[in-house]
Amino acid sequence: MADETIPSNFIRTIIEKHNENRRFDGRVHTRFPPEPNGYLHIGHAKSILLNYGLAQAYGGKFNLRFDDTNPLKEEQEYIDAIVEDVKWLGVDWEDRLFFASDYFQQLYDWAVQLIEKGKAYVDDLSADEIRQYRGTLTEPGRNSPYRDRSVPENLDLFARMKKGEFPDGSRVLRAKIDMASPNINLRDPVLYRILHAEHPRTGTEWCIYPMYDWAHGQSDSIEGVTHSICTLEFQDHRPLYDWFIEQLGIYAPQQIEFARGALNYTMTSKRKLLRLVKQGFVNGWDDPRLPTLRGLRRRGFTAAAIRAFWDAVGVAKVNSVIDWAMLEHFIRDDLNQTSPRAMAVLKPLKVLIENYPEGMVEEFELPNHPQKPEMGSRVVPFSREIYIEQTDFMEEPPRKFFRLGPGREVRLLGAYYVTCTDVVKDEAGHVVKLRCTYDPESRGGQSPDGRKVRGTIHWVSAQHALDAEIRLYDQLFLKENPEDVEEGQDFTSNINPNSLQIIKNAKVEPNLAGAKPGGRFQFMRQGYFNVDPVDATPGKLVFNRTIGLRDTWAKVKKK
Repeated sequence: MADETIPSNFIRTIIEKHNENRRFDGRVHTRFPPEPNGYLHIGHAKSILLNYGLAQAYGGKFNLRFDDTNPLKEEQEYIDAIVEDVKWLGVDWEDRLFFASDYFQQLYDWAVQLIEKGKAYVDDLSADEIRQYRGTLTEPGRNSPYRDRSVPENLDLFARMKKGEFPDGSRVLRAKIDMASPNINLRDPVLYRILHAEHPRTGTEWCIYPMYDWAHGQSDSIEGVTHSICTLEFQDHRPLYDWFIEQLGIYAPQQIEFARGALNYTMTSKRKLLRLVKQGFVNGWDDPRLPTLRGLRRRGFTAAAIRAFWDAVGVAKVNSVIDWAMLEHFIRDDLNQTSPRAMAVLKPLKVLIENYPEGMVEEFELPNHPQKPEMGSRVVPFSREIYIEQTDFMEEPPRKFFRLGPGREVRLLGAYYVTCTDVVKDEAGHVVKLRCTYDPESRGGQSPDGRKVRGTIHWVSAQHALDAEIRLYDQLFLKENPEDVEEGQDFTSNINPNSLQIIKNAKVEPNLAGAKPGGRFQFMRQGYFNVDPVDATPGKLVFNRTIGLRDTWAKVKKK
């Protein structure tokens, strides 16, 4: 029985019809089949969570299977990273971790079966010639001059291909379907190519490798997958998926296509992401500016927020572009609930409280979360010299500026009321220090006489503050569609030169000394930050800004 708490969609409707007519004996078995030629990105998360969620909703099974059919682009590094990222999303494939390479012998035997039926042939055309013969969307293709080779000749050549007698690119095995088909995917697609390359799992055992379309459906069949959930670009491949299975007479899963979810200001093409990494536009696959799951994790995004985001987006049949602010909304909502608060001054301005006793240090108890007392509290030291944000002071403040200025009084969060009495500048005229006085009767930030103070600012004790490096991230691309470029340019011309700002001399409260890599905090009035899991060390605090405090998407949604 289906889990009724999960929203319905057109895929669930198909599954429920199958369950009614007992097509798969009531089974639901899905899979996520990544090619290990790069790191997973936010779009992959949608497919992973959809496939896993369907299996969970119907009490079924979920496989993680690597379609590892191209040793020229696949690496163990990618396999390990994908396994880790899928686990991080909260997905459990139990003991069902598979590889298409596990089925290489079976796929080869089935290819022989097609040859014996006269449904496949060895072709000597080059890759360029095959493209020329294939035709166009408006013109039919032409038969290869090698299409009518005899079955014995094809069997002999294919066996010799397997033995390694021919060089790369000299021959391929093609299905014999219909070169005049309006669906180009049915115009005698290539099943095998010769690649004398070492495979991450099978080594040099094979020198011919199956194409994705040939390996994909048959792997689904071998594993007993019931519903092969794919993105829309595979819709035109479905007739081929079904043709292979029909010709072989094997168990037939049902392929179903859904719309992928693209986000604005992002790029998810593996080829283009690899270029960004290789050419140094970003600092590796885990750069927090990338939409890779590794990058998002390093930036501080949570798996729970990503799951909530894709649940809210839903499942559709038409591709769409989703506002990045919507994803930020779910990240912000999750972090608001789970992140303890702390004070950090990103651009410090020193303040001397002249009437505060020299050498005295007080401690103020502040809640770790203002709405969640169960998260406890922390003790923050206060002394005669403190740091505040440079932006919290203006020498000539406008009327609606409610922070510090000459003669103005503000509340130091959880501490005292202070009034600016003097401004110290350097020779260039830059403000380098403020002199203030405090009201001893306002301890804890409470007014002793009921007077109103409209401004509240955060601070850290200069004597106790810790140095920290703060990394502020912005969108990697300047345009919503990074591919929107002038003639002669490419997507790299839209890279935002200010996508990363590094602040070296930030000051944070001493309670963060023991912050662990990956730890998340809300820096009060600043945003949500996490301890960088790569560069932070016990002697070096490095924080990534995950996201700011403003929720623009939620405001738009309410309109």
